[in-house]
Amino acid sequence: MIPLDVFGSESVAADLLEQVRWRDGVTCPRCRSDRTVRNGSYREFQRYLCKNCDRTFNDKTGTIFAHSKIALRRWLFSIYAFLRFNTNLRQLQCEIEVTYKTMHRRIERFARALDAPSLNLVGPVEIDEVYVSAGKKGRERDRESRSRGLSTRGRGSYSGDKPPVFIIADRGTGQRYVIPAKAADESTIRLLLADRKEESLTVYTDGFRAYEPLEDDNAFDREYVVHGDGEYADDEVHVNTCESHASRVRRWLSPHRGISKDKLTQYLRAFQLRRELFRKPGRDALKHALRATL
Repeated sequence: MIPLDVFGSESVAADLLEQVRWRDGVTCPRCRSDRTVRNGSYREFQRYLCKNCDRTFNDKTGTIFAHSKIALRRWLFSIYAFLRFNTNLRQLQCEIEVTYKTMHRRIERFARALDAPSLNLVGPVEIDEVYVSAGKKGRERDRESRSRGLSTRGRGSYSGDKPPVFIIADRGTGQRYVIPAKAADESTIRLLLADRKEESLTVYTDGFRAYEPLEDDNAFDREYVVHGDGEYADDEVHVNTCESHASRVRRWLSPHRGISKDKLTQYLRAFQLRRELFRKPGRDALKHALRATL
């Protein structure tokens, strides 16, 4: 259920932030000491005094919500709508009545706070790549503006405004990883598959030639299907999970109408977090999103 009480009351939103942030006890954001005491309040937020460094702080200090004049409940609503419903920033700007520049800066700050996915592959794994439209949106150019459609066919490239995004599906753990790259080549693929538990990792791929060197490496057991020959699955050998996940990535990026490739990593980390919220009830999903940024 959507946590409407959080979005309708600043005090409820402040209580939620306090619960999530200090779930392991209050510590000073400056010196990390736990020698803290309550010291009045700052509007709806609890204020604290650190007896180690003799400085005061409140529940928002050191978070992405610090120094913002916009109510916390509005920011929580924006984060929830952005992740749960994939609402674009123009619509969020209208919903919480701020300028687009303010909304863009805050959502970008939220996405930057998210950690990169930590790969620890168990295997077997599927790996595939998808090419997304991401150009120089929001930056000065020394050439004419690109077409929004980016109608170039075939495999793209980072320089051609269609950077590759690798999808890795670990069948051993059920995890899905979405990682942008500057090139779809052998060195990138080896780097992505380097963090694994077993000496030899079973890898399922399609017939893309960048995966071919894995066959000559004892660290990998590569099996593949060739889509060009009409082969899409041979018992356990397929990349259908990756292709299904790639379609979700495209749908995630679509409402934002032209992501800058400089910001692509941030949007994909938000997509990764969105998957973690799947099937979580509203309040638990919001808490999980907050924990990811603290």
